[in-house]
Formats: sequence, structure tokens, C-alpha cells
Amino acid sequence: MNEPSAAAQKPVDAPTKRGLFMSFLVVGLQGFGGVLPFARRMLVEQRGWLDDREFTEVLSLSQFLPGPNIVNVSIIVGNRFRGPMGAIAATLGLMLMPFVIVLALAALYARFADLAAVRGATNGVSAAATGLIIATGLKMARPLKGIPWHIVMCALTFIAIALLRLPLLWVLAALAPISVAIARWMMRR
Repeated sequence: MNEPSAAAQKPVDAPTKRGLFMSFLVVGLQGFGGVLPFARRMLVEQRGWLDDREFTEVLSLSQFLPGPNIVNVSIIVGNRFRGPMGAIAATLGLMLMPFVIVLALAALYARFADLAAVRGATNGVSAAATGLIIATGLKMARPLKGIPWHIVMCALTFIAIALLRLPLLWVLAALAPISVAIARWMMRR
């Protein structure tokens, strides 16, 4: 049986609405190319508001729901600790500065998109963002290493989406019920 992580063993002080806003504001400012790695670091490693397994569960639910994953994470975490106002505070914190920055960058890009240096910079940022996503995926896979059926479900999902290029909705419709059924069966054993 897996032992709970250190973060799960110690009680977590519920963050204030201001704490949620400021923490997600920092995440939003750090996350050029994607904020998921920064959100995970803040929630699990720095603040200890979630442990590895809780983060994976929140992210899994967020991916299943409509809308941007990280916005869904902020809503779930904010609501968990401070209810609807916490969800609003976390989401506003996450979205405020990126909204302002994207508006400014969009205006600049519209003006200078034809320059080779700008095209090269966007290619470089794309490579870095891909690396961040891969690193976060590997960190999220750590808690699954001792649970064979989790590994099988991850492999099936990867094969279906990345290699066979099946539509995400169809893969979720097929594999999510199977995964839930296996989890329920494992809990009863």
C-alpha cells in the first residue's frame, strides 16, 4: 500500500482569498508557454495545498471538463478552500496579468510578425513550452509508478491519442468509464 506523501500527512492551513489571488497571479505571470508546471510547483511543492495525487486528480477532472485546464484547476482549488469567492479570486489572479500581457503582445506581433527574428523567437518559445509539458507529465506520472492499472490506462490513452490520433472525446468516452470501474473494483478489494 502506498504511504501518503509528506504534504498529505501534515494539515494544510486554508489559504485566504487574497492568498489564492496572489499565488495564482504569480503563476499567471510565470507561465509563458503554459502555466501548468508553475501551478503544480506552487500548489504541491511550495504551498503544500495539494499533494501529488490530489493535483493529478484535480488536473484529470480539469481536463475532462470544458474550458482551459489551468482555469479549471484554479476554480477547483479556489472553491475547495474558500468557496465560490475563492474560485473567483484564484481565477482572476491567474488571468489578470496574462490578459493584459497578451493584449500588448498581440498588438506588437501584428506590427512586427513579418520580421525573421520574431518568427525565430516564436519557434524557440514553442520548443521550450513543449519541454515544460513533458517535464510536468513525467512529474505527474511519479505517483502512478506503483499502480499497474494506472500505467496501463496511461499507456492506452497515449497510444490512442498520440499514435493512433483518435479524437480525444472518443478516447475519454471509452477509457474514463473503464478507469472508473477499475478504481471502484480496486477500492472494494
